[in-house]
Amino acid sequence: MRLVIDILLTESRTMTPFHIFQRGRAASRGQQGFSLLELSIALVVIGLVLGAVAIGRDLQRSAANQRLSTDFVQGWQLAYEAFVNGVGYPPGDNPVDPTGRINGSVAAAGTEMCGPAMINTFLAAGIKLPDGRTEGQQDRYVYLDSNGNPQEVQVCFQSVNWAEPGAAVNTYATRPRNVMVMKGVTFSLAGALDQQIDGHSDARFGRLRDVTLADDVTAGTPGQIWPIDDSMAFGSTTSTRLDESQVAVTTALFKMMR
Repeated sequence: MRLVIDILLTESRTMTPFHIFQRGRAASRGQQGFSLLELSIALVVIGLVLGAVAIGRDLQRSAANQRLSTDFVQGWQLAYEAFVNGVGYPPGDNPVDPTGRINGSVAAAGTEMCGPAMINTFLAAGIKLPDGRTEGQQDRYVYLDSNGNPQEVQVCFQSVNWAEPGAAVNTYATRPRNVMVMKGVTFSLAGALDQQIDGHSDARFGRLRDVTLADDVTAGTPGQIWPIDDSMAFGSTTSTRLDESQVAVTTALFKMMR
């Protein structure tokens, strides 16, 4: 102990004022907060983490939309084509005197085929259906919207008026066409399906259209964007930009080949 005290006393006699200042500065530095550089690095790291989370969420939603398109929408498209190829007429048409229209045997032209009646019609013809939501609800599929809230898309089939090019350029006429009706489609899902089906997002032209624009014969007008977007709340067409809301949905029509 005596030796240690002697060493400390000797060191204190040989230290200059500059050395004493440096030691005091180093001691006081340990009691200070974060420096500006340290705070900047921390903010950069937080920004990178948040960016990675956002990118991961977008990739997950994109993969889910792709799976919905491949397993569900294309599954029903293949089921429809298998039905027509197997029996020779669309679902619900008159087998004796076919009209070529879905539910053609029903008195009211263009009557929608949905739910259990549609499912039973396909199953009775020996057609394999997509898994859908569950047994007995193969016409439904649950997915998440851009805010992470659950949505449900439902498939039906119908014969509707479909705008097609007329006799002159930029003129259009309506003709009956068989379509897959997809109810409960968000803007993000509509855009993803439209890109896969038509190669571009257009709610008025192509094989995938919004229900309000499918029979639009207005001359000289270009294509149109989808009438909803993810900033709108469910059941509204007004932009609210609430992250906790279910986003707005619409009905999309997918034209079948026959």
